[in-house]
Amino acid sequence: MLNSAKHFYYYLINHVPKLIFITLIMAISIQTFKQSPYDHLLNHLSLFHILTFTLLTISLLTFYISNKPRTVYLVDFACFKPPSNLRVSYATAIEHGRIILASQPKSIAFLVKIFEKCGLGEETCLPHTLHYLPPNPNMMDARDESQMVIFSAMDSLFQQTGINPKDIDILIVNCSLFAPTPSLCAMVVNRYKMRSNIKSYNLSGMGCSAGLISIDLAKRLLLVHPESYAVVISTEIITPNSYRGKERSMLLPNFLFRMGGAAILLTNKRSQRKHAKYSLLHVVRTHKGPEDKSYRCVTQEEDKEGNVGIALNLDLMVVAGNSLKSNISTIGPLVLPVTEQVLFLFNYLGRKLLKLGLKPYIPDFKKAFDHFCIHAGGRAVIDELQKHLRLSSEHVEASRMALHRFGNTSSSSLWYELGYIEAKGRMKKGDRVWQIGFGSGFKCNSAVWKCNREIDATKDGPWADCIHRYPVNEPENEKP
Repeated sequence: MLNSAKHFYYYLINHVPKLIFITLIMAISIQTFKQSPYDHLLNHLSLFHILTFTLLTISLLTFYISNKPRTVYLVDFACFKPPSNLRVSYATAIEHGRIILASQPKSIAFLVKIFEKCGLGEETCLPHTLHYLPPNPNMMDARDESQMVIFSAMDSLFQQTGINPKDIDILIVNCSLFAPTPSLCAMVVNRYKMRSNIKSYNLSGMGCSAGLISIDLAKRLLLVHPESYAVVISTEIITPNSYRGKERSMLLPNFLFRMGGAAILLTNKRSQRKHAKYSLLHVVRTHKGPEDKSYRCVTQEEDKEGNVGIALNLDLMVVAGNSLKSNISTIGPLVLPVTEQVLFLFNYLGRKLLKLGLKPYIPDFKKAFDHFCIHAGGRAVIDELQKHLRLSSEHVEASRMALHRFGNTSSSSLWYELGYIEAKGRMKKGDRVWQIGFGSGFKCNSAVWKCNREIDATKDGPWADCIHRYPVNEPENEKP
């Protein structure tokens, strides 16, 4: 009940300007026209009343339009495509695992089981330094990976859009586990000789959900900086974060995470409306607080031997489901048709007020969205969301294929999935896309986009040379 009241409050606050505007127009109209019937208006109204009504109406319209939040447009985006010499096939991964974990037969068996069922294909890639036996990454290697991923994505973005780097007003880079000094933002600004007064932000420590947090930050900045361009770079640098210990909960990320990154160009320029691919409709952020037992489901820890890695709690899928429900309760009223909202309301009242023992009603989001981009964190994550949202195999195809081709690329996985939908030629004008990202904390963030124009099947980008092979059939093994 508290959440419902909170949502109503936010809805009311967001629409106060509209309500005030409508009220003033009605008051002026009543005061002006009340002196005579409509059919004899011109005969009885004085010139003063007509001028007053006209000037006030024009003033209010001007005030409303000038203060209306500008639409944020996604002009285009580009994803990093790793070179083929960095790919890690199934055979290579198993061979390296057997060598590194030679004294741990149980860990080797666990590794083989995970690789058979995690949903990764034969072409996922790891940075060059992690191909050595044993790997011994350092800060310079991490810098090299950063430059390879980020510069490649940025070069592709500038080539696709034709924008000059000096035209960028806002730069946001999110990378959770690698935050060097000088920063990644400084590295980008220096490489492309961007303006000295560019507004730059580095976001770290928020896991795979940080990509949509960056989009939300860019949106808020564009609301107060008119006629601006913003670039968001989402990536995760694998080199310094590879776990070299033996704890199973900390070995799992080694098997799932792969190289990846995306660069996204956003703007609030109305002149870009016809050229931009998408309009940003909503961004919703929800997370579990420290008081929840689930708070430590994804953590960076140190084992008994001093090796640092990312630990995944076995309750992760349960927590993901709970975070998704919280996000649904917020985004539902913004996007769902009235029929679905009424059914949800009746179900809620029946459970909370009448104590009827009904199962919670999960709205049919297929009536609100044409495409779904679910964070490719693993087969288990995709399966859990498919079950919760009652989606078909086609709705989660982009997520499964992005996982298969590129692995878990952390915060950038949502953009590989959107690229897949475009490469298949499925994106049409007016289509709505729901991006759902999960991350440490435990956070569930989502963004809603509307396609502005017809988008032809892309002939470049990371999917260009392999899209004809997809979708592929995955083995029906039990998920890890």
